[in-house]
Amino acid sequence: MATTCVPDATAEANARIRAFMAARAGRALRPEEQAEYEQLLTAWADSRHPRSTPS
Repeated sequence: MATTCVPDATAEANARIRAFMAARAGRALRPEEQAEYEQLLTAWADSRHPRSTPS
């Protein structure tokens, strides 16, 4: 099995998403939960593709 190098921020964001969804046991998300989930996804995406800051 190949070892994949995953940045700590990405692994942490992924773990937070998994825990968030596991706590909801597959049920539909309420509107406030959907908003939180979207924030978690944004954090995950940002950790995968960090934005460069202008100098």
